[in-house]
Amino acid sequence: MRAHLLSVGERMPDWLAQGFAEYQKRLAPWLPLQLREIRLARGKALSPAQTRAAEAEALLAALPREAWIIALDARGTPWSSEQLAERMAAWRMGGRDVYLLIGGAEGLDDTVLQRAHARWSLGPLTLPHMLVRVIVAEQLYRAASLLAGHPYHRG
Repeated sequence: MRAHLLSVGERMPDWLAQGFAEYQKRLAPWLPLQLREIRLARGKALSPAQTRAAEAEALLAALPREAWIIALDARGTPWSSEQLAERMAAWRMGGRDVYLLIGGAEGLDDTVLQRAHARWSLGPLTLPHMLVRVIVAEQLYRAASLLAGHPYHRG
């Protein structure tokens, strides 16, 4: 099983790219994580709904048919690190690759949310979508380390 992070937006600032790369490297023995950046929908004439729809089209086009999809959404369910580890164990048993989707500044379109198998909220804070990449990578590493009995998690 592999994890794929599909995120709207390109060119992370160096400090975020370094943080993401660090957790991606740590995670590799347990759960390879690949990042795919999706181009932002741009245009002054685009409404927020049009922006979300254009980005949704690109996100959905990047997904294989049998993908297990997790949408990062503020209205989703918050998971503790232990709950994420339980979900990760179930994903492994399912044998399908997991695709975690991060929207742009306007969020994810309803077409994406409807296609998702689960919606994961990182809490009520508004976070920059580039920073969410690092948080997701760290939490995946924490969950994998829990499953491996590694001492990283001391919650």
